[in-house]
Amino acid sequence: MTEGPRIAIDAMGGDVGPEVMVAGAASALADYPDLRFRFFGDETAIRAELAKHKSLADAAEVHHTDGVVAGDAKPSQVIRRSKDSSMGLAIQAVKAGEADAALSGGNTGALMAMAKLALRTMEGIDRPAISALLPTLGENDVVMLDLGANTECDSENLVQFAVMGAAYARIALDIQRPRTALLNIGSEDMKGTEELRDAAAQLRAATELPLEFTGFIEADRLSRGHVDVVATDGFSGNIAIKSVEGTARFVADLIRRAFTSSLRSKAGFMLSRPAANLLKRTLDPNNHNGGVLLGLNGLVVKSHGSADANGVRNAIDLTYKMASADITRRIADDLANFPKQAIEDAAE
Repeated sequence: MTEGPRIAIDAMGGDVGPEVMVAGAASALADYPDLRFRFFGDETAIRAELAKHKSLADAAEVHHTDGVVAGDAKPSQVIRRSKDSSMGLAIQAVKAGEADAALSGGNTGALMAMAKLALRTMEGIDRPAISALLPTLGENDVVMLDLGANTECDSENLVQFAVMGAAYARIALDIQRPRTALLNIGSEDMKGTEELRDAAAQLRAATELPLEFTGFIEADRLSRGHVDVVATDGFSGNIAIKSVEGTARFVADLIRRAFTSSLRSKAGFMLSRPAANLLKRTLDPNNHNGGVLLGLNGLVVKSHGSADANGVRNAIDLTYKMASADITRRIADDLANFPKQAIEDAAE
């Protein structure tokens, strides 16, 4: 059997560490038997977990390191001190060509800083971005970026985010021309900052790109399923996604409280359990786990720190798809075909 993507895993990242990272890998291997893993971290702890999953015996390597990036570590400190950490070595494996992707559930800021330093930003991209999938009422999830890497962005950054997000959507969502929008305070053309309006003009002019630019979208429409990609600056994107996640938890807690308030409501819960389970699955972040760091010369994926084994398995599933389809090359090809003269005309 031909070997598939090789994934370097920071086994020590996240709230639980090797237990869920190894279990998630074993679950993913059942669906993708060609996967190969390189685990970085405490060898004793990793091998203890591998012993529980015999299927990984021929598909996993273990590389010991004592260094671990703390959840509250500052990116500036990590860059200087943590190259030999489990996170740093996983990224270095991608740089050295020993792995096709790196996966970590650790400190997001540290992961981005170390990945950017080691892999560098790809040609044609000024700044990398953090992207993720959000659930919607439509037929598919929506790709959203940037979610925190860049607090301030100009129009060129926003256009590049849209291009990268569309490439992501074509792979993850299997949509040939993803409907792409810019997050704004209104849907009207005159709304928003000058940077947003300039980015919109450039995207409208870029008719040769493999995406359908639909204009602006407001935050309350993110989950309606009307678009496939939403591009924004990292400040707005981070606030938006945390608001969505907070609302999801609020709704889930409110429903749970309502169904346990009396004997009658508990009886009603028994009748509506299938609907409640569907809601739970839709809102569970483990079912949408995996934030891809787009715009680097290599593939790096961030897992939720609180992810369980199923969440890690879903992050590996996404990593497998991105690596197999060579997301970096897809983005490079789109940028190479970018109609620069049309963009210059739109900016005048």
